Amino acid sequence: MIITEEISEQPGQERIVVVYARVSANENRPNLDAQAERLCAYCGAKGWKVVKVVKEVGSGVNDGRKKLLALLADPTVTVIVVEHKDRLTRFGFKYIETLLAMQGRSIEVVNVTENPIEDIIADFVSILYSFCARLYGQRRAKRKTEKIVQDLNVQVEQKKPQEVGEERAAS
Repeated sequence: MIITEEISEQPGQERIVVVYARVSANENRPNLDAQAERLCAYCGAKGWKVVKVVKEVGSGVNDGRKKLLALLADPTVTVIVVEHKDRLTRFGFKYIETLLAMQGRSIEVVNVTENPIEDIIADFVSILYSFCARLYGQRRAKRKTEKIVQDLNVQVEQKKPQEVGEERAAS
């Protein structure tokens, strides 16, 4: 008989638990605090001492979230606790989980989605939202650039009469 047992921690290694809570927009900030409180209660129920609570506002599609990147880069953190997989990232969760496991670290997902269709729909909505935001952001940037050019042209036109007057005065 062969028994395989997974050991999530190295013997003698202290568990350093950090809670990571994220919402997509500032108007959801009250949910951010409630999410962090639920995660801390979950850890308490498991008998884990939470060393740090990291709260962040940003899209799950954004791969440049500073607080998350700092958390992932901190080798002292052994367990990262999130409410749902999508609170950590919309895409590539398994990659992050695998890389952390190679370092003897792990991600604890409190509410695992039982219906994979929900995950697919949520991911699809996230992709659409992300592309729409980029598209509107590009349009906004184009309008802003056009306005800057227009303002510069006005400034140049206003300077020309002054320069002519200065040249006459110098003669």
